[in-house]
Amino acid sequence: MTSTTDADPTAPDGYGELRAQLATLTTEAFRPELAEIDQLDTIEIARIMNGEDQSVPAAIGARLPEIAAAIDGTAERMARGGRLIYAGAGTAGRLGVLDASECPPTFNTDPSEVIGLIAGGPTAMVKAVEGAEDSKELAAADLDALDLTADDTVVGISASGRTPYAIGAVEHARSKGALTIGLSCNADSALGAAAEHGIEVVVGPELLTGSTRLKAGTAQKLVLNMLSTITMIRLGKTYGNLMVDVRASNEKLRARSRRIVSLATGASDEEIEAALAATDGEVKNAILTILGQVDGPTAASLLTASDGHLRAALAAAPRTT
Repeated sequence: MTSTTDADPTAPDGYGELRAQLATLTTEAFRPELAEIDQLDTIEIARIMNGEDQSVPAAIGARLPEIAAAIDGTAERMARGGRLIYAGAGTAGRLGVLDASECPPTFNTDPSEVIGLIAGGPTAMVKAVEGAEDSKELAAADLDALDLTADDTVVGISASGRTPYAIGAVEHARSKGALTIGLSCNADSALGAAAEHGIEVVVGPELLTGSTRLKAGTAQKLVLNMLSTITMIRLGKTYGNLMVDVRASNEKLRARSRRIVSLATGASDEEIEAALAATDGEVKNAILTILGQVDGPTAASLLTASDGHLRAALAAAPRTT
């Protein structure tokens, strides 16, 4: 029987080269000490899995300088009107789509500002699309459909760091002058080498051999959280740790909007309701009317002049004596 570490590149199944390639990846490594995990009690398996997950934050911590540099580059371009675009296949692609889809309700971004591309299109969110992840050309075509510009940032996401779709997206984006980030979970990856900012979070072999939706998926989700959240902080989408650009699209978010205004201003319920009414429910504007003692139109003008940064708008608000 062929082991997971000695795959023959000339194997007759036609996949020898790929098998040999996978055998070199940390994320695909077999762990003999877990070979009988299915014989353990459920609580013991849960303890092992929990212990595995605890290694992820430390692996990310080792890559914080690279992550911070990528965020600064992304924020700089988005401030000029650029977009943040994620591109990946399978789990990696789904995580990118998830992060992108959560930006509009959290930061009041337009859906066109943060975009998630998954190999095979929307169908691939719930069903595998055969061969899609193996095409660099498909990635280039998906980016061309977005009219990519040099102000955009493209993040290729791949646990293995070898997925053609993710690498193709980064290579094509770089040829167009866009900022490129390669997020993978293996050292010295092709994806990291292709990108201007390579972020390689090495979390080690998985509990289930090759199941990179586990530690690798968790690591990717945490890094994507950082990329989008800290970029939005840099763009003035928050005031302190308050989501002042939250879009109140349901009852929970409407209640949260009022709480955010309260936390930021200490105003009474009556003042908060009046401020939100005067600003069409815009949380950031409402805070400015209260703290800056200005009316709704003035708040809007001040925020426009300060590129949406509430602290700058407050500093520029006329003070009454």
